[in-house]
Amino acid sequence: MRYVLDTNVILAYLRKHSIWDLIELQLGIFETDSDVYIPAVVIGELRSLAVQNKWGFNKRRELEIFAKEFTIIDFITEEIINSYAEIDAFSQGRLEEKPLIGSSRNMGKNDLWIAATASVLNATLITTDKDFQHLHTHFLEVAYFDINNKR
Repeated sequence: MRYVLDTNVILAYLRKHSIWDLIELQLGIFETDSDVYIPAVVIGELRSLAVQNKWGFNKRRELEIFAKEFTIIDFITEEIINSYAEIDAFSQGRLEEKPLIGSSRNMGKNDLWIAATASVLNATLITTDKDFQHLHTHFLEVAYFDINNKR
């Protein structure tokens, strides 16, 4: 399986939140047949949080060690750019060939890049963020985990 990790999922890992255990149990991210990707924008968001929240050396190091376990997507291709444009238009209810059911959604720009990357990689996006739900099955598979679910 191919997976893309969203920012909040990595935060759950770093915070030792029980949702990470559920994700690992259900999806087997560390299994040998799993290809796991982290978009560079996710690393950027996490490093920004590290600076803003004054993470110590150990927590920053843990982030870097975790990230090295997976493939960092540190490039943007023409295909990713086109996917970004389509996902953004779809989310705004303005993609003529694929109408949005319900009201338009203003996705964050980084979330658009994350979704576009997962879409082009044909990877399941693992997230605890409901903002990706409307994209599920339209552009990519979304594995949503409710961070408030204590199971």
